[in-house]
Amino acid sequence: MKKLVMVGNGMAGVRTIEEILKISQDQFEITIFGQEPYPNYNRIKLSNILQGDTSFEDIIINPLDWYKENNIQLFTGEAAERIDVEGKMIFTDKGRAVEYDELIIATGSNSFILPIPGADKKGVTGFRDIKDCEMMIKSAGEYKKAVVIGGGLLGLEAARGLLNLGMVVDVVHLMPDLMERQLDSVASAMLKKELEAQGMNFLMEKQTVEILGDERVTGLRFKDGSEIEADLVVMAIGIKSNTGFAKNSGIYVNRGIVVNDYMETSAPNVYAAGECAEHREIVYGLVAPLYEQGKVLAGRICGVDVAPYEGSVTGTQLKVAGVDLFSAGEIFEDETTKAIKVHNEFDGIYKKILIRNNLIVGVVLYGDTKDSTKLYRMLTKKEDVSGMTSISILQTECDAGGSDDVASMPNDELICGCNGVTKGAIVDAIQAKGLTTLDQVSHCTNAGRSCGRCKPMVSQILALTLGDKFDAAAAAKISLCGCTHLSRDEVVAEIKAKGLTSVKEVMNVLEWNNEEGCTKCRPALNYYLGMIYMDTYKDDRDSRLVNEKMHANIQKDGKYSVVPRMYGGVTTAADLKKIAEVAEKYDVPLVKLTGGQRIGLFGVKKEDLPSMWEELDMPSGYAYGKTLRTVKTCVGAQFCRYGTQDSMALGIELEKKFERLDTPHKVKMGVSACPRNCSEAGIKDIGFVGIDGGWEIYVAGNGGVDLRPGELLCTVKNQAEVMEMTGAYLQYYRETANYLERTSKWIDRVGLKHVQEVLANEETRKALNSRMDQTLQKYIEPWNEAIQSEEIQDKYYAKHTIMVGSEGK
Repeated sequence: MKKLVMVGNGMAGVRTIEEILKISQDQFEITIFGQEPYPNYNRIKLSNILQGDTSFEDIIINPLDWYKENNIQLFTGEAAERIDVEGKMIFTDKGRAVEYDELIIATGSNSFILPIPGADKKGVTGFRDIKDCEMMIKSAGEYKKAVVIGGGLLGLEAARGLLNLGMVVDVVHLMPDLMERQLDSVASAMLKKELEAQGMNFLMEKQTVEILGDERVTGLRFKDGSEIEADLVVMAIGIKSNTGFAKNSGIYVNRGIVVNDYMETSAPNVYAAGECAEHREIVYGLVAPLYEQGKVLAGRICGVDVAPYEGSVTGTQLKVAGVDLFSAGEIFEDETTKAIKVHNEFDGIYKKILIRNNLIVGVVLYGDTKDSTKLYRMLTKKEDVSGMTSISILQTECDAGGSDDVASMPNDELICGCNGVTKGAIVDAIQAKGLTTLDQVSHCTNAGRSCGRCKPMVSQILALTLGDKFDAAAAAKISLCGCTHLSRDEVVAEIKAKGLTSVKEVMNVLEWNNEEGCTKCRPALNYYLGMIYMDTYKDDRDSRLVNEKMHANIQKDGKYSVVPRMYGGVTTAADLKKIAEVAEKYDVPLVKLTGGQRIGLFGVKKEDLPSMWEELDMPSGYAYGKTLRTVKTCVGAQFCRYGTQDSMALGIELEKKFERLDTPHKVKMGVSACPRNCSEAGIKDIGFVGIDGGWEIYVAGNGGVDLRPGELLCTVKNQAEVMEMTGAYLQYYRETANYLERTSKWIDRVGLKHVQEVLANEETRKALNSRMDQTLQKYIEPWNEAIQSEEIQDKYYAKHTIMVGSEGK
């Protein structure tokens, strides 16, 4: 078996591997090196994370199990430094040397950082990866004034996200028009007016020459001598191909790594694809051309006949801060073109079509992009428009009173530009595999899995293909994952009806498409089975997420963090001494007070985890789990002159009762002894605020990127009533939420009023608490089972028994 090594773990590279696996599952022994500490994720949706619309877990394209299932050896957090082209070896920054028969370079690009004084100060970042997002989110929590340099797509998305995070945002742009590569002056002016109404401030035709401040940025100075204040500077002025690794190895590099029409570089058996590659003097930054390159490269490297890659005509369909945009081909008129224009200022719509020699050569759409698919087809296929009127060019057939536009599309019409999926491919998948939902079509064909802009069109194709069999309500159903057509509720109902008792049995009886399941469905099934069979179900550790298996959070460098439990943030001198001794013995690089009022030990080696837990002799704080993480408390009435209730006592009781409880997602609590809310109870999953004569209980708060204040669930008189209501609320959440659905999203879906009505019934509360108590009986301290290595595990089991009890002793 030939050895295939890929340097780069991004969208273009991993799509190439997917295409290779479609051709041949056993032709290559595959190794991938990724500089980031993550599996392959959707970089297009970084702005959604910044804007609080999604989480990192939601944008992972290929989870870690995908690599394992396809026998791919993945090294994350490790960068290749040099290629020995003659010896066919690569060398990494971790001192690793790996042989290859075929090598793919897919190292992507980096943010272009202006080479000006001060660019290396703290608070200056690009906008290219998860680390950049995390830095901006953290800065937004500490500072208020942000400046984005660059008024292109990426800069505007960053600015919208920073506005959502509560920052005051200036956008600095060198040119007189925003997005000048995609929009003409008219469309740009419309966009600028809309974004100003949303709160962005624009400084146009400004050239930044210096970033001010000592260690951290405090402002910017422009070429005209003017200055502005800034706590955070985001540079979004373009990308720079990541070519240093190839150039240092003697491979020909210009703007990018130069490749031919089969993605071959100047070195034998070395290929390049994606944003690091330069083809016919063009470096592409959009995902669709990169996927086209990957398909050609996969065929070439597998030795099958494949048409050469001849470049791409890019069409850009975007949604910037709630405004629909589309552009393709040429943007500006000249003496050889004629333009068809529609400018509807009242509705905020602008359309421009450029025609040369009876062929469409350019399209600009603002505010209404429903014609984009038809116009892009006409542009790329060079359709003669001489017999068409301006109205027929600018209207879809259904607008003009004719047949539905989807029905009239040819099968080779490109529907999902990001993933290169045609109408014919979608229709064939629906018919061949009996697909009935949008979710199934997306999982099967990849249509809609990147930017998601094509989903309405995919839904129309689904309806057209199914005809009378199409059920709109059923089509909108979201399946548990791509391994099954069943939704969460259907899976739970089938488990109960058929008495299914194990993850394997569920997947087998319910005819999973992938008999091994995936990282999305296996943990979900394990949770649902445990929730249904409270007394008898044996937890399937192999179906746990990696952090839960290890009972520690994996970090960027592959090491772990250990966080012992400190009930209600209260500790003792003896426990502090143990933590200090363990940290010193195992040479822990970082000992930090966490936001949950605990002490975290960061940088722990995997092999040290069992002995560390043994010597700590403390229960795990479950800082990694889908469970109760922590209960944050203030000092309360015992010490504070404002406190009205004993917040520490309640916090400790809550944490001790619910500490091991499996929940659909992580749960955080806060207990404040008075409305001053020192423990931030108002932004927790469940928050308790002491008042004269009782407690207010707030629910569904979220203190993350998607900031959400808690809503008042009810007011109770004493601690016993707090425990009763909390137990019932948590159990109802456990029984009705989707796996990985935070309480904030759950409440948004089912409604606070509905939950209040359910919990108002005394008999219902008793039944919920009864099931909760049954569930709590089964929990033990399971970290003895956490180590994945069988050798370590066997030695550990031989020496220890499982610990039982609330203190883990």
